[in-house]
Amino acid sequence: MRKPEERASLKNLDARIKAARRQQQEQARPAARGGIDASGWAFGFRLAIDLISGIAAGVALGLLLDYWLGLAPLFLILCFFLGSAAGILNVYRSATRQGLAVGYRKPQADEDEPEGKGSGNGA
Repeated sequence: MRKPEERASLKNLDARIKAARRQQQEQARPAARGGIDASGWAFGFRLAIDLISGIAAGVALGLLLDYWLGLAPLFLILCFFLGSAAGILNVYRSATRQGLAVGYRKPQADEDEPEGKGSGNGA
């Protein structure tokens, strides 16, 4: 049979384990703003900021070049489209979680297809 001290320490251990599990479950819950997950909002705002900053930088550069060279709407229009393309590329990279990686990922080869087949060029 167990001694009374062992029983008390086991009950104390059980209580501590239950308290730790409750605390862990409370931390794992989404933010308490109507049940909305705050990290989703943060990611959405990051995508919006990526898009807007690309467009704003393009427009600012276009206005600066137009003022400097005296060619009223030419560089504004050109840099607006370049900034929009850069903003969309930033959103794509953020959404696919490429981060600051250089270039794009190579497509993964199908594991079902053996090497040397599937190129279709006969070489």
